[in-house]
Amino acid sequence: MRNDIDGLFWNDEPAKKREKKEVIKREPPERTWEAADYLPYLDEARAFPVPKFTEQSLWEAYQRGDSLILDVETYPNYFLAAFTSTVTGEVIYVEADDESPKIDGSKLEWLLSNFQTIGFNSNAFDLVMIVLALGGRSIEYIKDAADAIIQRGEYGRDILKANKLQIPRELNHIDLIEICPLSASLKIYGARLHTPRMQELPFKPNTWLSRDQKDIVRWYCVGADLVSTGFVWAALAEQRALRDKMTLRYGVDLRSKSDAQIAEAVIMQSLRKISGRKFSRPEIPPGTVFKYNAPAFLKFQTPLMQNVLEMVKAANFVVNDSGTIRLPENLAGLKFQLGNSIYRIGIGGLHSTEERQVAKADERYKLKDVDVASYYPKIILNTRLFPKHLGIDFLFVYGGIVDERLEAKAKKDKATAESLKILVNGTFGKLLQPGSFIYAPDLGFHVTIGGQLFLFMLIEMLELAGFEVVSGNTDGIVIRVDRTREKECDAIIKQWEAATGFETEETEYLALYSRDVNNYIAVKPDGKTKNKGYFNNPWADMKEDAKAAIMRFHKNPVNTICIEACAEFLVKGIPPIDTIRASRDITKFATVRNVTGGGVKIWDDRNEYLGKSVRWYYSNQAPGEIVYARSGNKVPKSEGAKPILNLPKEFPEDIDYVWYEKETYSMLYSLGAVENDPHAMEAGEVSE
Repeated sequence: MRNDIDGLFWNDEPAKKREKKEVIKREPPERTWEAADYLPYLDEARAFPVPKFTEQSLWEAYQRGDSLILDVETYPNYFLAAFTSTVTGEVIYVEADDESPKIDGSKLEWLLSNFQTIGFNSNAFDLVMIVLALGGRSIEYIKDAADAIIQRGEYGRDILKANKLQIPRELNHIDLIEICPLSASLKIYGARLHTPRMQELPFKPNTWLSRDQKDIVRWYCVGADLVSTGFVWAALAEQRALRDKMTLRYGVDLRSKSDAQIAEAVIMQSLRKISGRKFSRPEIPPGTVFKYNAPAFLKFQTPLMQNVLEMVKAANFVVNDSGTIRLPENLAGLKFQLGNSIYRIGIGGLHSTEERQVAKADERYKLKDVDVASYYPKIILNTRLFPKHLGIDFLFVYGGIVDERLEAKAKKDKATAESLKILVNGTFGKLLQPGSFIYAPDLGFHVTIGGQLFLFMLIEMLELAGFEVVSGNTDGIVIRVDRTREKECDAIIKQWEAATGFETEETEYLALYSRDVNNYIAVKPDGKTKNKGYFNNPWADMKEDAKAAIMRFHKNPVNTICIEACAEFLVKGIPPIDTIRASRDITKFATVRNVTGGGVKIWDDRNEYLGKSVRWYYSNQAPGEIVYARSGNKVPKSEGAKPILNLPKEFPEDIDYVWYEKETYSMLYSLGAVENDPHAMEAGEVSE
């Protein structure tokens, strides 16, 4: 089967070459932030406007059982370990410098021994520095150890081992880095949670600090890093509570572990109890080839889909040097048509290929989203997939966890159901992770490829019966159903469920506006929306909704007022400018962005260094742009950007409302909801 299918015909037109844009060579901005007289936040640093612990208040915090957030800063002539209470915000710190080089180890040890402490990446760095300080190592030695970890990639545990030291096992400490979803820096996580202050490390790590610079580093540590860690700590409240409960249940300290790490720890503990065996991590060398083994229930009716299945079964799934499996070349470019939709297979999941598509319900047609419940876990169990080195007992353990979770959901025992969800979903992540005891890359691609083929089986059944599938994604499809034939449609879905062993859940939509399959806004009958991908907006309601709270960790906020304005327009017909002008929340106008090498705002009278994590809004009084510190090239979409590393206390009067309105209409255009894109119109490309 050729991969250049276009409907019923082959697309043999040669690809058009894009004209190369002229590249304008820019000069990097003058690095004024590295000058000796660069002293940011000096007045605040000298004032140090935060409460310090007194002996009395520290004793009261100990009696209450307060937790302390910690952070460590190291320079050639300065060491700082700072702590702040999660209850009162009071601060205590231990520091030493070239003038007073002795580190107060007894104070540090008392704090660590009598409080639960919290950090971010602290097991790998901060605690290593503190243990070296407790071991009597000098400021210079601690700084060299920090460089070894940060610059040379050495492991803190190896440095401690070489010093015949170790982090005490009885230490009551929680490292938040693994609990946070995905992977980001503390500064980016803080920005995603709307921390009031963002600041880069103010001076190069090898700077010999002056007294003023030491004051600024202390203020940076306390006023920025400790505050951001506190925001992360608070936002992870439900995840922490679940880990506390699971730690008590399983007798293993799970408080600093990711979902996947928890799943591995619990499953391996259960397998050892059942079998009495000790398990080793599997060794699967690069170049190992696997084939897809289709279950007996996977059957297609059309020659097209039968050929697709044969292509998948014939493909070689090869383990690469990183231990993962990429999609085979003969499948990577494969596209095929079912009904009116074009689909492609991916290593991560099914994707239909619609763009700027609008699907609406009306008096004749119903629009419904049909998702498969617990899809990946059920694929593992229904097709009896288990890591060969662990044996079939894996299915007994994993199946027991899945069944217990479903039982807890039925009883509305949310806490138990959510804790078991961590185990159920975390297991799949470990299947794909080299070095894990559960690592089984062949199972990983069997789950994702199988999941797509099983949905293709359902799509084919529906399309052959005359039902239009308008969109397909990893674990579900959207169907446009003639209301007079809905029972017939439901019967086909039930037939598929009976054949495969899966169960589906249905959500009705009034309309589905899709930029593409992964980015859309769906309108529900109750007037609420389901937003996905770029249009997902977990900041819309900052109440402590647990799902929204964790989703805020997943993406940078970018002009979320525009997403709100899109939804209000699609649901209620409210003009975007009305929604935009009604808001007085500056965080909804903010863009957060990672800027490799650091960003610089070029003003008429100065260069303002912003750091590698940048936050701005669009102003009608901020001419110019933000540029990369290394090259001087423009940071994308930063024309008219006004930095707000510190969130303003008052709502700004220079918001460029016209920019936000145009951006909203551009987003609506991408969803197919309006006919013209204002950005394209500015370039003279008006739709007919």
